[in-house]
Amino acid sequence: HLSIRRQRQMCIRDSSAGFIGAKVSEMLLEKDYQVIGLDNLNDSYDVNLKFWRLERLKAYRNFIFYKVSIENFNELKKIFKENCPEGVINLAARTGVRYSLENPFIYLSTNSGGNLNLLELCRENEVPKFVLASTSSLYAGQKMPFREDLVVNRPISPYAASKKAAEMMTYTYHYLYGLDVTILRYFTVYGPAGRPDMAVFRFIKWMTESTPLEIFGDGDQKRDFTYIDDIVRGTIEALIPLGYEIINLGNNHPYKISEMIKLTEESIGKKAHLNYKEFHKADMQATWADINKAQELLNWRPQISLEEGIKRTVDW
Repeated sequence: HLSIRRQRQMCIRDSSAGFIGAKVSEMLLEKDYQVIGLDNLNDSYDVNLKFWRLERLKAYRNFIFYKVSIENFNELKKIFKENCPEGVINLAARTGVRYSLENPFIYLSTNSGGNLNLLELCRENEVPKFVLASTSSLYAGQKMPFREDLVVNRPISPYAASKKAAEMMTYTYHYLYGLDVTILRYFTVYGPAGRPDMAVFRFIKWMTESTPLEIFGDGDQKRDFTYIDDIVRGTIEALIPLGYEIINLGNNHPYKISEMIKLTEESIGKKAHLNYKEFHKADMQATWADINKAQELLNWRPQISLEEGIKRTVDW
């Protein structure tokens, strides 16, 4: 069991102003860990939301923030030397399937190249633990529910391909240098202060503004929506030493997009206007996480239902 010493432990966090990153940082800080947060604060979506998350973290005395990209190896090297981290959680990534078709280069640069920078610095500084956030997008075309041992060598978007490349290089560093690695494949994370490009956030905003909801497909496609607090708990649990493991974190209960919209209507008390568009071939028809491994290795299972999660997100 990895002893993560409070206050003396440096847990270096990437994308600390991002949706999942900010919440992971907050939960670690509440447990009295010392957190080193990194984020380049890019404008991939409204940066004011990132500033809002970051200001909440700066209220903690045990939080240190660096505005830096994980693509900047030289700057990262200085930060590692100054802080001597005992664990790295890499949640920094370019996200979104459709935009990855428009600019695949930045996805490979950040998601694969930036991850390699962190791995190399873990090797140089003898950091014992590395956690990588990956994605359920890798399971396209596989039989559901998705198990971690399924062959996932046919990514259908540059985003998925860039995350697969990161996973493969992470395994290489485990094999060659003994780095203890946990790769977490997240399933459709949502919740308060979420990413504005994600369906739950967009639908709530459009519904309250009486703007028609853009639905790509017929609404029957399914997603394993997973509430942010559940994802964060699993991510922190993954800091224990496991050797090398890939673990799904999902709700294990797929819902149709149309069902999610209905729950949102009920929480807001307003009927949605729907605008159906053609289904995009880079999207997945359905996702469903097999979470047996998370239960066995991390003693983790989701606690927040979609009904409750939608209510909390609408309230926020």
